[in-house]
Amino acid sequence: MSGQSSPPVSDGITPLQQMVASGSGAILTSLFVTPLDVVKIRLQAQNSPFPKGKCFVYCNGLMDHICVCENGNSKAWYKAPGEFSGTVDAFIKIVRREGIRSLWSGLPPTLVMAVPATVIYFTCYDQLCAALRLRMGEYAQEAPLLAGATARVGSATMISPLELIRTKLQSQRQSYRELSACIRSAMETEGWLSLWRGLGPTLLRDVPFSAMYWYNYERGKSFLTEWYKTGEATLTITFMAGAASGSVASIVTLPFDVVKTRRQVELGELQAKNLSCKTSASTFCVMCRIVAEDGFRGLFAGLIPRLIKVAPACAIMISSYEFGKTFFRTHNQERTLHRSNT
Repeated sequence: MSGQSSPPVSDGITPLQQMVASGSGAILTSLFVTPLDVVKIRLQAQNSPFPKGKCFVYCNGLMDHICVCENGNSKAWYKAPGEFSGTVDAFIKIVRREGIRSLWSGLPPTLVMAVPATVIYFTCYDQLCAALRLRMGEYAQEAPLLAGATARVGSATMISPLELIRTKLQSQRQSYRELSACIRSAMETEGWLSLWRGLGPTLLRDVPFSAMYWYNYERGKSFLTEWYKTGEATLTITFMAGAASGSVASIVTLPFDVVKTRRQVELGELQAKNLSCKTSASTFCVMCRIVAEDGFRGLFAGLIPRLIKVAPACAIMISSYEFGKTFFRTHNQERTLHRSNT
């Protein structure tokens, strides 16, 4: 039917289908990775109990979120009593005493932002990469580098004010009217940029990570496809390429992750105490402080835990996303073939 207009198609699927594939992958990734972080936080709380106003980083496999400890709430999931001798022991005891659902404690509120951010990020990457490859000619292989960095800047910038609002809501238990007044006051005294407080350290880590990740992933996927002579990337190939590229990117950007996490926690604790964020140290000052206290090794602290978290998260997310795209691509081809035959 030539009179009907069809939605723009990139790589054989529409942007809406890309969004559905990335959203499904995001939910699947968070379901697999969140239990690892829940156990890690419970072990931290056992060794060093969280006092009022203390912040910790909670990761659902998609995004890092700052959580502020509530005043006198012993029923909070991260304060639940337990004596654990290690990670495996914590898994077993948490499931036995609190039920298997407790391994996903704190997940629903973070998905409200993490899933839309992931959908925006992956869809923008695919659209940008396809457009850049058409325009870059002989340099088309570098398109994932630029597309990955640009897509990450866009998604992080869009979600940063929402994360700030979520942290304030959790830490100060404000109504939405009180919160809007607080935000208006902050904008009047510190300007619109106060809504993007802490975005700089996030971009310093996430933009290089994203650029390296997508570039290495695309190259690795092409290499493995040729190596195994499969014609096109299989689920196993995308899983392997995602895990490898995520591991490499996480190692290279680890110093930025250490700085970003520490500064994020400091900013969260200042907000919890209702203090001006202008007193917070800059990214460079935080880096100098870490080097002064722990040496250069301090910038690479937590390498193994980060790899354990990032590698499977990247592998599950990209392989499920590619599987979703393949499903929609096949569906579109069959529908086109059916139309041409009728």
